[in-house]
Amino acid sequence: MKLISTVVIAGVALVLAAGAYAEGAMPAGNAAAGKAKSTVCAACHGMDGNSTDPQYPKLAGQQATYIFRQLELFKSGVRKNPIMLGMAMSLNPQDMADLAAYFSSQKIMPGVADPKEIAVGQAIYRGGDRATGVPACMACHGPDGLGNPGAVYPHLAGQHARYVDAVLTAWHGGDSWGTDTHASIMPTIARKLTTAQIAAVSSYVAGLHTAVPTESVSSGVNQTAFASSAAQQ
Repeated sequence: MKLISTVVIAGVALVLAAGAYAEGAMPAGNAAAGKAKSTVCAACHGMDGNSTDPQYPKLAGQQATYIFRQLELFKSGVRKNPIMLGMAMSLNPQDMADLAAYFSSQKIMPGVADPKEIAVGQAIYRGGDRATGVPACMACHGPDGLGNPGAVYPHLAGQHARYVDAVLTAWHGGDSWGTDTHASIMPTIARKLTTAQIAAVSSYVAGLHTAVPTESVSSGVNQTAFASSAAQQ
């Protein structure tokens, strides 16, 4: 009960903190227009948002609000990336909303977790680490890793482990994507994670996906989300 209370309290606290984040007004996006504008994105992120190079994030199935917000941050220079700064500089809010609508409408290709990392990754993702004050990842990103568009918490399930690891490591080292309360949430958490925990949870979310109901559900096994591993493929 104490662990559940910790997770719930942490989740409520982070959602309340998100209320302090005021994102720019996002126009209604047009997925068809976004597809036409996404050609230049394909070199790194893939035509449908499923990048094949793990250093670049998959955009397919990502929250539209999250994609829009990240493009704003790249354009303003708050989130520093020379490639994305150049790409975002010419985009207006409607362009950003259209791209967000297109990529969010695509289906993300599932990833695979390293079998050796699942136990630790699952423990952090689902229960956090009370000893160091790390909240459960699922408190904000959901048990199946689909995120929370209202609070602008991203979809993590299926994301490249290498990309997630790189972002968490950068936050652990002091990087930040802004100075507002919302932007400080993940750097604060990442600084409490060890290198081994970062690697494990990054691998775990790569293989995380919603389980397809099977006969095992009727027998009492109802696992809504889990990480697939190389051993399970």
